[in-house]
Amino acid sequence: MVTAVAVILAAGYARRWISDDGLIYVRAVEQILAGNGPVFNAGERAESSTGTLWQWLLTVVGFVLPDSLPELAVYLGLALTGAAVAFGVTGSQRLHGGAPLPAGVVILLALSPMWDFATSGLETGLAFAWIAGAWWLLVNSRDSSKESHLGLAFVFGLGPLVRPDLALVSIVFLMALWLLHRPAHRTTVRLLAVAGALPVAYQVFRMGYYGVLVPLPAISKEASDSHWLRGLAYFFDLFLVYGLLIPVGIVLWVGLRRRLTRSDRILVLAPVIAGALSVLYVVKVGGDFMHGRMLLPGLLLVLLPFFCLPRASSRTVRKWAGTGLAAWAVLAALVLRTPYTPALSPTGIADERYFYRGLTGVDNPVSKEDFVNAEWVKQGWVESAQRELVFATNKPAMNVPRMEPLGPNRPHRVGMVWQMLGSAGAVTPLDQLAIDPIGLSYPLAAHLELTDRNGRVGHEKMLPRVWISADYGMPTKENEAARRALSCGDLAELQESVRAPMTWERFVANFFGSFSRTTLRVPVDPVAAERLFCG
Repeated sequence: MVTAVAVILAAGYARRWISDDGLIYVRAVEQILAGNGPVFNAGERAESSTGTLWQWLLTVVGFVLPDSLPELAVYLGLALTGAAVAFGVTGSQRLHGGAPLPAGVVILLALSPMWDFATSGLETGLAFAWIAGAWWLLVNSRDSSKESHLGLAFVFGLGPLVRPDLALVSIVFLMALWLLHRPAHRTTVRLLAVAGALPVAYQVFRMGYYGVLVPLPAISKEASDSHWLRGLAYFFDLFLVYGLLIPVGIVLWVGLRRRLTRSDRILVLAPVIAGALSVLYVVKVGGDFMHGRMLLPGLLLVLLPFFCLPRASSRTVRKWAGTGLAAWAVLAALVLRTPYTPALSPTGIADERYFYRGLTGVDNPVSKEDFVNAEWVKQGWVESAQRELVFATNKPAMNVPRMEPLGPNRPHRVGMVWQMLGSAGAVTPLDQLAIDPIGLSYPLAAHLELTDRNGRVGHEKMLPRVWISADYGMPTKENEAARRALSCGDLAELQESVRAPMTWERFVANFFGSFSRTTLRVPVDPVAAERLFCG
């Protein structure tokens, strides 16, 4: 166990970094610590953080060291990833008895994406730790008292707060707990109540405070849609690059050869089923734009029961399986890498760490300054703006952005419009506007109709400039239709739901309107939107 933890900590530290999306969390936490609430821009209630628990965990540690938030996110994620490996190894040892040989853990330790996302500033490390820790608790629950099962149910219920899609894992683990112990009906109700208490309480808060049912990125990325072909491309982008079907197949073949007791079957199948469902969901929604990231939790789940395995009864099986796994691990760790780095794959997938290492010019970008001081960020645009909207681009050669005056009802000095939201948030003061045309933190953009799914995953929506000008800028003939649409019907109510002062009446209106508001979509064409909302 010590060796495995040391390997992932060393590899993760060598690859330490924070992604642009990690900086999105940082700004949201800074707003909380500044007293502006869990928002991205002060005065607009938008939930930009997909990982609720990660946001609030960073808030707690950031309260002590607020000036080091990006570094805290990096090293806390690394520590949690190390904890996940420790939970997985000790849990599989307990399951199989004695000190079995390392197997599935070798696969994860050899994967380059695992090294990258041991940090990154995202909620991935917390997801690893929750998954492995919850399974470790499940394994050890066989000898626990009935009273402790309430604590286990509480931990298992945290999945949707770690990431919304991990609700699938919560359901499977709660079912496994029930199958292991077969509690009475009254106890079952208590377990479900404890498991759902915090997620349900937060959901009530989300609906009343933000006015929608899900975090804003889920609306922007249309997470309820299906895009199977793109999802399969994302799956094979990971599994073919590293030839994962071979080592995973070896471990499953060896691990499932031994006879299992009824309780052992539950403990083995629960994470395997949860992992398969997790991978299936990722494929269904079309995958992600970061190489391997969204598939790693599912892979971890499938391998957990086989992190370590008892010595095979057949010396031949042990010899060939061990040799094949060791050979693959050396090849994966030293040779196998994405063929498209430093560019994008044909489906828009990127080796994200390599991408930002190149953009910042820093081998291990772990601070806000590493991004703010990069030439491409153009900090001077924000500093020199005087009541202006600054429309930035991702083109390094673009030295002069488009500038427009802010509207008379805007008390701000600058509104930075840039699709690189983490970098925009890092360079823009907390009391100024970082405007996201993709919709991860801007409700109007998130609710835009998705007309084309051929763009980069999660980045297909792009709010036209005329809408931003109508919302934040001066009235012009060009944005007249957009301005009128923003003042009518459901679209006006959407704006009120996130910008009107938070009162009890507003909370109640947001709560009951969250169902229809979540499905509201705005036509890209302002004239069509005006016709739809104004009649």
